[in-house]
Order: sequence, then C-alpha cells, then structure tokens
Amino acid sequence: MDYQKMAEYRNSHNPYVQRQGVVVEELGQGYAKVTKTVTTEDTNPLGVPHGGVYFTMADTACGSAMASYGYMAVTMDASYHFFRSAIVGDRLTAEATEIKHGNTVCVFEVRITDQNGALLGTGTFTFYQLEQKIHF
Repeated sequence: MDYQKMAEYRNSHNPYVQRQGVVVEELGQGYAKVTKTVTTEDTNPLGVPHGGVYFTMADTACGSAMASYGYMAVTMDASYHFFRSAIVGDRLTAEATEIKHGNTVCVFEVRITDQNGALLGTGTFTFYQLEQKIHF
C-alpha cells in the first residue's frame, strides 16, 4: 500500500474536510495523523472552536486510519471527550491508532493536541469495513 498516495487521495477527495482546513499529514497501517490551524471561522459564540471542529478532526483521523487497509468503511459509533479548548491560531493535531482490527469491525482511538502538546480531547470510533476496495 502506498500510504503517501492514499493520504493525497483522501486530501483531494473529501470536500467537507477540505472546506474545514483539515489535512491528512501521515498515514500508516492502522494509523493516521491529521492537522488543522484554528481560524476565526471555526469559533462558536464563546470565541473558542466549535465542538464540531474537534469531532471532524477525530473522525477524519480515524477514518483515514481505517482506510489504510484499502477498503471503504462507514462510522458505526463514535464518542469524543472534550478536555480543554484551543484558541484561534492554534495548530491542532489528531492522531488515530487502531485498538482492534476485525474482519468487518475495527476500533480506533484518537487524541487531539495543540502545538504545545496539550491534550484537548480523546475519542473512540468504530467502523464497519465494506467489501468495496478504495481505488486511487
């Protein structure tokens, strides 16, 4: 599997995350790292990033780690725990690692940190692997 090509494919074929400014930086078997810089457009009425920013990053990281096996998949279940907020200008990183790989059901955990390594939140995402291969 050419993980660099897979990352490029995921970056160029996901209009939603492109609009959000989320980029797949690294991909390996059962692993992915995505990044994003927080902008004013990401903030809620409190002036901090909307929870959807973190969830989007977490789902993108875990979905990319799932895609590293070369098959399409859908999210079956997801949970995310918010620990602290970032601020505008922060560079966020979401790293997903596989904790269970089955024939059809796979589970990943994700950690989101800021540029200083502060833990902003964690999550667990469960995917169902489809029979359709990813062609890129």
